[in-house]
Amino acid sequence: MKNLSTGLVIGGSIGGLLAARVLSDFYSKVLIVEKDAFPDGPEHRRGTPQAFHPHRITLRGKAIIDRFFPDYEQDLISFGAPSSLNKIIHQQNQYGTMVSPYPRNDIKFSRAVLEYVLRERVRKIENIHFLQQHDVLSLTASPENSRITGVLARDRETDLPPYIITADLVIDTSGRTSKLTEWLGKLGYTVPLPDKMTADIGYSTRRYKLPPGKEHLADKWDAVNVGGTPGKTFLGAFSFIENQVAETILYRPDGVCPPSDPVQFEKEIGKLPSPLISELISGLDPISPPKSFRVPHLFRQHFEQMENWPAGLLVLGDAYSNFDPIFGQGMTVAAMEAELLYKELEHNHTSETGYEQNLLKKFQHVIEAAWWLNCAADLRWHGVGYEGTQPLKGIDFGQTFMDLYLKYATEKQDWKLYGLYWAVNTLSVSPRTIFNPQMVRTVLSSSSHGQSVLAELENGKPLEEALRDILPDFSEEIFAAAKTNELEVPREN
Repeated sequence: MKNLSTGLVIGGSIGGLLAARVLSDFYSKVLIVEKDAFPDGPEHRRGTPQAFHPHRITLRGKAIIDRFFPDYEQDLISFGAPSSLNKIIHQQNQYGTMVSPYPRNDIKFSRAVLEYVLRERVRKIENIHFLQQHDVLSLTASPENSRITGVLARDRETDLPPYIITADLVIDTSGRTSKLTEWLGKLGYTVPLPDKMTADIGYSTRRYKLPPGKEHLADKWDAVNVGGTPGKTFLGAFSFIENQVAETILYRPDGVCPPSDPVQFEKEIGKLPSPLISELISGLDPISPPKSFRVPHLFRQHFEQMENWPAGLLVLGDAYSNFDPIFGQGMTVAAMEAELLYKELEHNHTSETGYEQNLLKKFQHVIEAAWWLNCAADLRWHGVGYEGTQPLKGIDFGQTFMDLYLKYATEKQDWKLYGLYWAVNTLSVSPRTIFNPQMVRTVLSSSSHGQSVLAELENGKPLEEALRDILPDFSEEIFAAAKTNELEVPREN
Protein backbone atom coordinates (compact mmCIF):
# COMPACT_ATOMS: atom_id res chain seq x y z
CA MET A 1 0.00 0.00 0.00
CA LYS A 2 2.99 2.33 0.59
CA ASN A 3 3.08 3.94 -2.87
CA LEU A 4 3.90 7.44 -1.60
CA SER A 5 7.24 8.70 -0.35
CA THR A 6 7.46 11.02 2.68
CA GLY A 7 4.74 12.37 4.95
CA LEU A 8 5.57 14.99 7.59
CA VAL A 9 3.43 15.79 10.63
CA ILE A 10 3.93 19.01 12.59
CA GLY A 11 3.23 18.26 16.25
CA GLY A 12 3.31 15.04 18.22
CA SER A 13 0.22 15.33 20.40
CA ILE A 14 -2.89 13.18 20.02
CA GLY A 15 -3.86 14.60 16.62
CA GLY A 16 -0.31 14.25 15.34
CA LEU A 17 -0.02 10.65 16.51
CA LEU A 18 -3.29 9.78 14.78
CA ALA A 19 -2.22 11.51 11.57
CA ALA A 20 1.13 9.72 11.58
CA ARG A 21 -0.58 6.38 12.16
CA VAL A 22 -2.79 6.99 9.12
CA LEU A 23 0.11 8.04 6.89
CA SER A 24 2.19 5.02 7.92
CA ASP A 25 -0.02 2.73 5.83
CA PHE A 26 0.49 4.77 2.66
CA TYR A 27 3.87 6.54 2.89
CA SER A 28 7.26 4.86 2.91
CA LYS A 29 8.49 7.30 5.56
CA VAL A 30 6.58 9.39 8.11
CA LEU A 31 8.27 12.05 10.21
CA ILE A 32 6.77 13.69 13.30
CA VAL A 33 8.41 17.04 14.06
CA GLU A 34 7.82 18.06 17.69
CA LYS A 35 9.10 21.09 19.62
CA ASP A 36 9.23 19.21 22.95
CA ALA A 37 11.40 16.38 24.15
CA PHE A 38 9.09 13.48 24.89
CA PRO A 39 9.26 12.14 28.44
CA ASP A 40 10.30 8.53 29.03
CA GLY A 41 7.02 7.76 30.77
CA PRO A 42 3.46 9.03 31.19
CA GLU A 43 4.44 12.51 32.33
CA HIS A 44 3.34 16.02 31.47
CA ARG A 45 5.39 18.06 29.04
CA ARG A 46 5.78 21.78 28.50
CA GLY A 47 4.00 21.90 25.14
CA THR A 48 0.71 20.60 26.56
CA PRO A 49 -0.12 22.85 29.54
CA GLN A 50 -3.73 21.66 29.35
CA ALA A 51 -2.67 18.06 30.01
CA PHE A 52 -3.06 18.27 33.80
CA HIS A 53 -6.79 18.87 33.44
CA PRO A 54 -9.46 16.20 32.81
CA HIS A 55 -9.57 14.55 29.39
CA ARG A 56 -11.92 12.04 27.89
CA ILE A 57 -12.52 10.21 24.65
CA THR A 58 -16.12 9.93 23.56
CA LEU A 59 -17.64 6.68 22.34
CA ARG A 60 -17.14 7.75 18.70
CA GLY A 61 -13.52 8.72 19.27
CA LYS A 62 -12.81 5.54 21.20
CA ALA A 63 -14.11 3.36 18.36
CA ILE A 64 -11.92 5.10 15.79
CA ILE A 65 -8.77 5.06 17.93
CA ASP A 66 -9.29 1.38 18.67
CA ARG A 67 -9.24 0.66 14.94
CA PHE A 68 -5.92 2.44 14.54
CA PHE A 69 -4.47 1.08 17.81
CA PRO A 70 -6.34 -2.15 18.59
CA ASP A 71 -6.95 -2.83 22.29
CA TYR A 72 -5.15 0.37 23.31
CA GLU A 73 -7.30 0.50 26.44
CA GLN A 74 -5.50 -2.58 27.72
CA ASP A 75 -2.33 -0.49 27.73
CA LEU A 76 -4.15 2.18 29.74
CA ILE A 77 -5.21 -0.48 32.25
CA SER A 78 -1.59 -1.58 32.64
CA PHE A 79 -0.85 1.92 33.99
CA GLY A 80 -3.60 1.62 36.58
CA ALA A 81 -6.43 3.27 34.62
CA PRO A 82 -9.83 2.16 35.98
CA SER A 83 -12.97 1.01 34.21
CA SER A 84 -16.20 2.95 34.64
CA LEU A 85 -18.46 -0.07 34.12
CA ASN A 86 -21.35 -0.20 36.60
CA LYS A 87 -19.95 2.61 38.74
CA ILE A 88 -22.25 5.45 39.68
CA ILE A 89 -22.56 8.47 37.45
CA HIS A 90 -24.29 11.47 39.00
CA GLN A 91 -25.41 14.22 36.62
CA GLN A 92 -27.06 17.33 38.04
CA ASN A 93 -28.47 20.16 35.95
CA GLN A 94 -30.88 23.02 36.59
CA TYR A 95 -33.85 20.69 36.12
CA GLY A 96 -32.89 17.87 38.44
CA THR A 97 -30.51 14.96 38.89
CA MET A 98 -29.89 11.77 36.94
CA VAL A 99 -28.14 8.95 38.81
CA SER A 100 -27.37 5.53 37.35
CA PRO A 101 -24.66 2.87 37.00
CA TYR A 102 -22.45 3.64 34.01
CA PRO A 103 -23.39 1.13 31.30
CA ARG A 104 -20.12 0.82 29.33
CA ASN A 105 -16.64 -0.48 29.99
CA ASP A 106 -14.88 2.81 29.30
CA ILE A 107 -11.41 3.31 30.73
CA LYS A 108 -10.62 6.57 32.55
CA PHE A 109 -7.17 8.10 32.29
CA SER A 110 -5.04 11.22 32.48
CA ARG A 111 -3.94 12.93 29.28
CA ALA A 112 -0.31 12.04 30.08
CA VAL A 113 -1.08 8.31 30.20
CA LEU A 114 -3.17 8.35 27.02
CA GLU A 115 -0.56 10.26 25.04
CA TYR A 116 2.23 8.01 26.26
CA VAL A 117 0.30 4.85 25.38
CA LEU A 118 -0.44 6.05 21.83
CA ARG A 119 3.07 7.39 21.36
CA GLU A 120 4.58 4.05 22.35
CA ARG A 121 2.31 2.31 19.85
CA VAL A 122 3.49 4.74 17.16
CA ARG A 123 7.16 4.18 18.08
CA LYS A 124 6.75 0.51 17.19
CA ILE A 125 5.73 1.32 13.61
CA GLU A 126 8.93 0.95 11.60
CA ASN A 127 8.41 3.71 9.06
CA ILE A 128 7.47 6.43 11.58
CA HIS A 129 10.28 8.56 13.00
CA PHE A 130 10.30 11.30 15.64
CA LEU A 131 12.30 14.52 15.30
CA GLN A 132 12.11 16.03 18.78
CA GLN A 133 13.04 19.49 20.09
CA HIS A 134 12.62 21.09 16.68
CA ASP A 135 10.69 24.23 15.80
CA VAL A 136 9.00 24.49 12.41
CA LEU A 137 9.71 28.05 11.22
CA SER A 138 7.85 28.05 7.90
CA LEU A 139 6.64 26.00 4.98
CA THR A 140 8.76 25.49 1.89
CA ALA A 141 7.13 25.57 -1.53
CA SER A 142 7.65 25.06 -5.24
CA PRO A 143 8.83 28.12 -7.24
CA GLU A 144 5.26 29.24 -7.98
CA ASN A 145 4.17 28.43 -4.38
CA SER A 146 1.43 26.11 -5.65
CA ARG A 147 2.80 23.05 -3.85
CA ILE A 148 4.22 22.64 -0.36
CA THR A 149 7.51 20.76 -0.54
CA GLY A 150 8.41 20.55 3.15
CA VAL A 151 9.26 22.73 6.11
CA LEU A 152 12.09 24.89 7.39
CA ALA A 153 13.05 23.57 10.83
CA ARG A 154 15.44 24.54 13.59
CA ASP A 155 17.04 22.35 16.25
CA ARG A 156 16.23 23.93 19.62
CA GLU A 157 19.25 22.31 21.29
CA THR A 158 22.01 23.59 18.99
CA ASP A 159 23.18 26.80 17.33
CA LEU A 160 23.05 25.24 13.89
CA PRO A 161 21.21 27.25 11.22
CA PRO A 162 17.68 26.22 10.19
CA TYR A 163 17.47 23.54 7.53
CA ILE A 164 14.88 22.23 5.07
CA ILE A 165 13.08 18.92 5.50
CA THR A 166 11.40 17.82 2.27
CA ALA A 167 8.10 15.95 2.18
CA ASP A 168 5.38 15.01 -0.29
CA LEU A 169 2.66 15.85 2.24
CA VAL A 170 2.77 18.14 5.28
CA ILE A 171 0.01 17.95 7.91
CA ASP A 172 -0.20 20.69 10.52
CA THR A 173 -1.42 19.26 13.83
CA SER A 174 0.30 21.86 16.02
CA GLY A 175 -2.87 22.83 17.86
CA ARG A 176 -4.36 26.18 18.82
CA THR A 177 -0.90 27.84 18.65
CA SER A 178 -0.56 26.94 14.96
CA LYS A 179 1.18 29.50 12.73
CA LEU A 180 -0.33 28.16 9.53
CA THR A 181 -2.21 31.37 8.72
CA GLU A 182 1.03 33.34 9.00
CA TRP A 183 2.96 30.84 6.90
CA LEU A 184 0.35 30.85 4.14
CA GLY A 185 0.34 34.64 4.13
CA LYS A 186 4.09 34.72 3.57
CA LEU A 187 3.60 32.49 0.54
CA GLY A 188 1.11 34.98 -0.93
CA TYR A 189 -2.13 33.23 0.00
CA THR A 190 -5.16 35.14 1.24
CA VAL A 191 -6.63 33.40 4.28
CA PRO A 192 -10.25 34.08 5.30
CA LEU A 193 -10.87 35.41 8.78
CA PRO A 194 -11.81 32.64 11.21
CA ASP A 195 -15.05 32.40 13.10
CA LYS A 196 -14.28 33.23 16.71
CA MET A 197 -16.12 32.72 19.96
CA THR A 198 -14.80 35.14 22.54
CA ALA A 199 -15.35 32.89 25.52
CA ASP A 200 -12.76 33.67 28.17
CA ILE A 201 -12.66 30.13 29.52
CA GLY A 202 -11.05 29.46 32.85
CA TYR A 203 -10.76 26.25 34.78
CA SER A 204 -8.83 24.92 37.75
CA THR A 205 -8.12 21.30 38.60
CA ARG A 206 -6.93 19.64 41.77
CA ARG A 207 -5.93 16.03 42.20
CA TYR A 208 -6.30 13.91 45.32
CA LYS A 209 -4.93 10.54 46.37
CA LEU A 210 -7.23 8.10 48.13
CA PRO A 211 -5.86 7.45 51.62
CA PRO A 212 -6.16 4.05 53.32
CA GLY A 213 -9.75 3.37 54.18
CA LYS A 214 -11.14 5.39 51.25
CA GLU A 215 -10.40 2.90 48.46
CA HIS A 216 -14.08 1.98 48.24
CA LEU A 217 -14.83 5.38 46.68
CA ALA A 218 -12.98 4.39 43.50
CA ASP A 219 -14.97 1.15 43.36
CA LYS A 220 -18.29 2.97 43.74
CA TRP A 221 -18.05 6.24 41.79
CA ASP A 222 -17.39 6.97 38.16
CA ALA A 223 -18.14 10.68 37.87
CA VAL A 224 -20.11 13.50 39.43
CA ASN A 225 -21.05 16.45 37.24
CA VAL A 226 -22.76 19.50 38.75
CA GLY A 227 -23.92 21.99 36.14
CA GLY A 228 -23.28 25.65 36.76
CA THR A 229 -25.84 28.41 36.45
CA PRO A 230 -24.71 30.93 33.79
CA GLY A 231 -23.54 34.11 35.48
CA LYS A 232 -23.87 32.71 39.00
CA THR A 233 -21.89 29.56 39.76
CA PHE A 234 -19.05 27.47 38.46
CA LEU A 235 -19.55 24.09 36.87
CA GLY A 236 -17.94 21.33 38.92
CA ALA A 237 -16.93 17.77 38.16
CA PHE A 238 -15.30 14.90 40.03
CA SER A 239 -13.92 11.67 38.59
CA PHE A 240 -11.17 9.09 38.94
CA ILE A 241 -8.10 8.49 36.81
CA GLU A 242 -5.30 5.94 37.14
CA ASN A 243 -3.88 4.61 40.42
CA GLN A 244 -6.79 5.69 42.61
CA VAL A 245 -6.29 9.37 41.95
CA ALA A 246 -9.37 11.59 41.95
CA GLU A 247 -9.54 14.88 40.08
CA THR A 248 -11.91 17.78 40.62
CA ILE A 249 -12.41 20.66 38.21
CA LEU A 250 -14.15 24.03 38.46
CA TYR A 251 -15.00 25.82 35.22
CA ARG A 252 -16.62 28.91 33.70
CA PRO A 253 -16.48 30.37 30.15
CA ASP A 254 -17.32 33.98 30.97
CA GLY A 255 -14.04 35.37 32.25
CA VAL A 256 -14.66 34.57 35.90
CA CYS A 257 -11.81 32.20 36.61
CA PRO A 258 -11.82 29.60 39.37
CA PRO A 259 -9.23 30.13 42.10
CA SER A 260 -5.93 28.28 42.29
CA ASP A 261 -5.56 28.95 45.99
CA PRO A 262 -6.38 25.66 47.78
CA VAL A 263 -8.60 27.19 50.45
CA GLN A 264 -10.56 29.32 47.99
CA PHE A 265 -10.81 26.42 45.52
CA GLU A 266 -12.49 24.14 48.04
CA LYS A 267 -14.63 27.01 49.27
CA GLU A 268 -16.01 27.42 45.73
CA ILE A 269 -16.65 23.68 45.51
CA GLY A 270 -18.75 24.07 48.62
CA LYS A 271 -20.87 26.70 46.84
CA LEU A 272 -21.91 24.35 44.03
CA PRO A 273 -25.64 23.56 43.79
CA SER A 274 -24.88 20.08 45.17
CA PRO A 275 -22.68 19.29 48.21
CA LEU A 276 -21.73 15.87 46.80
CA ILE A 277 -18.32 16.79 45.37
CA SER A 278 -17.36 18.59 48.56
CA GLU A 279 -18.37 15.52 50.56
CA LEU A 280 -16.41 13.16 48.31
CA ILE A 281 -13.12 15.08 48.51
CA SER A 282 -13.42 15.53 52.26
CA GLY A 283 -10.67 13.45 53.82
CA LEU A 284 -8.78 12.84 50.57
CA ASP A 285 -5.09 13.73 50.38
CA PRO A 286 -4.36 16.62 47.97
CA ILE A 287 -1.46 15.80 45.67
CA SER A 288 -0.77 19.42 44.70
CA PRO A 289 -2.37 22.86 44.77
CA PRO A 290 -5.06 23.49 42.13
CA LYS A 291 -3.66 24.30 38.70
CA SER A 292 -5.39 26.82 36.44
CA PHE A 293 -5.67 27.12 32.67
CA ARG A 294 -7.13 29.84 30.48
CA VAL A 295 -8.50 29.73 26.94
CA PRO A 296 -9.13 33.33 25.79
CA HIS A 297 -11.12 32.40 22.69
CA LEU A 298 -12.08 29.57 20.37
CA PHE A 299 -11.65 29.72 16.61
CA ARG A 300 -12.80 27.90 13.51
CA GLN A 301 -10.61 28.43 10.46
CA HIS A 302 -12.07 28.37 6.95
CA PHE A 303 -9.13 27.26 4.84
CA GLU A 304 -11.58 25.27 2.71
CA GLN A 305 -13.00 28.58 1.42
CA MET A 306 -9.70 29.85 0.02
CA GLU A 307 -9.60 30.60 -3.68
CA ASN A 308 -6.39 28.61 -3.93
CA TRP A 309 -4.93 26.03 -1.60
CA PRO A 310 -1.44 24.61 -2.05
CA ALA A 311 -1.07 20.96 -2.96
CA GLY A 312 0.78 18.82 -0.44
CA LEU A 313 -0.69 20.51 2.65
CA LEU A 314 -3.37 19.54 5.17
CA VAL A 315 -4.39 20.70 8.63
CA LEU A 316 -6.04 18.56 11.28
CA GLY A 317 -7.26 18.91 14.85
CA ASP A 318 -7.11 22.07 16.96
CA ALA A 319 -5.04 23.88 14.33
CA TYR A 320 -8.15 23.86 12.11
CA SER A 321 -10.80 24.43 14.74
CA ASN A 322 -10.72 24.17 18.52
CA PHE A 323 -13.44 23.70 21.07
CA ASP A 324 -14.35 24.35 24.68
CA PRO A 325 -12.32 21.68 26.52
CA ILE A 326 -15.09 21.04 29.04
CA PHE A 327 -17.13 19.18 26.39
CA GLY A 328 -14.32 16.73 25.59
CA GLN A 329 -14.81 16.91 21.82
CA GLY A 330 -11.31 17.86 20.62
CA MET A 331 -9.72 14.42 20.49
CA THR A 332 -12.86 12.94 18.96
CA VAL A 333 -12.90 15.55 16.18
CA ALA A 334 -9.22 14.83 15.46
CA ALA A 335 -9.99 11.11 15.33
CA MET A 336 -12.92 11.63 12.95
CA GLU A 337 -10.73 13.77 10.70
CA ALA A 338 -8.03 11.07 10.77
CA GLU A 339 -10.68 8.54 9.76
CA LEU A 340 -11.64 10.69 6.75
CA LEU A 341 -7.97 11.08 5.81
CA TYR A 342 -7.55 7.31 5.87
CA LYS A 343 -10.50 6.82 3.54
CA GLU A 344 -9.14 9.47 1.17
CA LEU A 345 -5.73 7.80 0.99
CA GLU A 346 -7.25 4.34 0.76
CA HIS A 347 -9.23 5.39 -2.31
CA ASN A 348 -6.05 6.88 -3.81
CA HIS A 349 -7.52 10.35 -4.24
CA THR A 350 -4.04 11.87 -3.88
CA SER A 351 -3.66 11.80 -7.65
CA GLU A 352 -6.64 14.13 -8.07
CA THR A 353 -6.04 17.86 -8.40
CA GLY A 354 -7.30 19.70 -5.34
CA TYR A 355 -7.90 16.61 -3.21
CA GLU A 356 -6.39 18.39 -0.19
CA GLN A 357 -8.91 21.23 -0.25
CA ASN A 358 -11.75 18.80 -0.90
CA LEU A 359 -10.67 16.89 2.20
CA LEU A 360 -10.61 20.12 4.22
CA LYS A 361 -14.24 20.62 3.17
CA LYS A 362 -15.06 17.15 4.46
CA PHE A 363 -13.33 17.97 7.74
CA GLN A 364 -15.69 20.92 8.07
CA HIS A 365 -18.64 18.52 8.14
CA VAL A 366 -17.12 17.08 11.31
CA ILE A 367 -16.31 20.51 12.73
CA GLU A 368 -19.78 21.94 12.00
CA ALA A 369 -21.64 19.94 14.63
CA ALA A 370 -19.05 20.36 17.39
CA TRP A 371 -18.65 24.10 16.75
CA TRP A 372 -22.40 24.72 16.67
CA LEU A 373 -22.97 22.74 19.88
CA ASN A 374 -20.12 24.62 21.61
CA CYS A 375 -21.58 27.96 20.60
CA ALA A 376 -25.08 26.97 21.66
CA ALA A 377 -23.80 26.08 25.12
CA ASP A 378 -21.30 28.88 25.80
CA LEU A 379 -23.23 31.81 24.33
CA ARG A 380 -25.70 31.41 27.20
CA TRP A 381 -23.09 32.95 29.49
CA HIS A 382 -22.93 36.74 29.85
CA GLY A 383 -19.92 38.28 28.15
CA VAL A 384 -19.36 35.43 25.69
CA GLY A 385 -19.50 36.78 22.13
CA TYR A 386 -19.29 35.57 18.57
CA GLU A 387 -17.49 36.99 15.56
CA GLY A 388 -17.93 35.42 12.14
CA THR A 389 -18.41 36.23 8.48
CA GLN A 390 -21.67 34.27 8.61
CA PRO A 391 -24.20 34.35 11.48
CA LEU A 392 -24.65 31.17 13.46
CA LYS A 393 -27.60 29.43 11.88
CA GLY A 394 -30.48 28.54 14.19
CA ILE A 395 -28.50 29.14 17.37
CA ASP A 396 -31.33 30.79 19.33
CA PHE A 397 -33.74 27.99 18.51
CA GLY A 398 -31.01 25.45 19.24
CA GLN A 399 -30.42 26.84 22.70
CA THR A 400 -34.12 26.95 23.50
CA PHE A 401 -34.77 23.43 22.26
CA MET A 402 -31.72 21.89 23.94
CA ASP A 403 -32.83 23.42 27.25
CA LEU A 404 -36.38 22.15 26.86
CA TYR A 405 -35.11 18.73 25.75
CA LEU A 406 -32.83 18.45 28.79
CA LYS A 407 -35.69 19.54 31.06
CA TYR A 408 -38.05 16.99 29.45
CA ALA A 409 -35.57 14.09 29.77
CA THR A 410 -34.55 14.97 33.33
CA GLU A 411 -38.01 15.53 34.74
CA LYS A 412 -39.24 12.29 33.18
CA GLN A 413 -36.08 10.47 34.31
CA ASP A 414 -35.90 9.09 30.77
CA TRP A 415 -32.41 7.64 30.37
CA LYS A 416 -32.91 6.85 26.70
CA LEU A 417 -33.62 10.49 25.87
CA TYR A 418 -30.97 11.70 28.30
CA GLY A 419 -28.45 9.36 26.70
CA LEU A 420 -29.31 10.73 23.27
CA TYR A 421 -28.67 14.25 24.56
CA TRP A 422 -25.11 13.27 25.51
CA ALA A 423 -24.64 11.13 22.41
CA VAL A 424 -25.29 14.26 20.35
CA ASN A 425 -22.99 16.41 22.48
CA THR A 426 -20.19 13.86 22.22
CA LEU A 427 -20.57 13.50 18.41
CA SER A 428 -21.58 9.85 18.60
CA VAL A 429 -24.75 10.61 16.63
CA SER A 430 -25.91 13.48 14.46
CA PRO A 431 -27.72 16.44 16.07
CA ARG A 432 -30.56 15.47 13.72
CA THR A 433 -31.16 12.53 16.07
CA ILE A 434 -32.92 14.92 18.44
CA PHE A 435 -33.60 17.80 16.02
CA ASN A 436 -36.09 15.79 13.95
CA PRO A 437 -39.80 16.65 13.52
CA GLN A 438 -41.11 13.86 15.75
CA MET A 439 -38.73 14.59 18.64
CA VAL A 440 -39.10 18.36 18.33
CA ARG A 441 -42.90 18.10 18.39
CA THR A 442 -42.86 15.75 21.42
CA VAL A 443 -40.55 17.96 23.46
CA LEU A 444 -42.06 21.32 22.53
CA SER A 445 -45.61 20.11 23.11
CA SER A 446 -44.79 19.24 26.72
CA SER A 447 -44.69 22.84 28.03
CA SER A 448 -46.43 26.14 27.41
CA HIS A 449 -43.13 27.76 26.44
CA GLY A 450 -42.41 24.95 24.01
CA GLN A 451 -45.90 25.17 22.53
CA SER A 452 -45.36 28.84 21.66
CA VAL A 453 -42.02 27.98 20.03
CA LEU A 454 -43.68 25.19 18.06
CA ALA A 455 -46.47 27.48 16.87
CA GLU A 456 -43.91 29.99 15.63
CA LEU A 457 -41.98 27.27 13.80
CA GLU A 458 -45.07 25.92 12.08
CA ASN A 459 -46.33 29.32 11.05
CA GLY A 460 -47.11 28.74 7.37
CA LYS A 461 -44.88 25.74 6.68
CA PRO A 462 -44.51 22.06 7.67
CA LEU A 463 -42.30 21.43 10.69
CA GLU A 464 -39.82 19.35 8.68
CA GLU A 465 -39.32 22.21 6.24
CA ALA A 466 -39.02 24.75 9.06
CA LEU A 467 -36.29 22.71 10.76
CA ARG A 468 -34.46 22.25 7.48
CA ASP A 469 -34.47 26.01 6.93
CA ILE A 470 -33.45 27.04 10.41
CA LEU A 471 -30.69 24.54 11.28
CA PRO A 472 -27.25 23.79 9.80
CA ASP A 473 -26.98 20.80 7.49
CA PHE A 474 -25.17 18.44 9.92
CA SER A 475 -23.91 16.02 7.27
CA GLU A 476 -25.59 12.66 7.78
CA GLU A 477 -22.76 10.88 5.99
CA ILE A 478 -20.32 11.82 8.75
CA PHE A 479 -22.53 10.27 11.41
CA ALA A 480 -23.94 7.27 9.54
CA ALA A 481 -23.12 4.08 11.48
CA ALA A 482 -22.61 2.14 8.25
CA LYS A 483 -20.02 4.64 7.08
CA THR A 484 -18.23 4.52 10.43
CA ASN A 485 -17.94 0.75 10.26
CA GLU A 486 -16.53 0.70 6.73
CA LEU A 487 -13.01 1.63 7.82
CA GLU A 488 -10.73 -1.40 7.52
CA VAL A 489 -7.37 -0.66 9.14
CA PRO A 490 -4.51 -3.19 9.09
CA ARG A 491 -3.12 -3.89 12.55
CA GLU A 492 0.08 -2.00 13.28
CA ASN A 493 3.30 -3.97 13.26
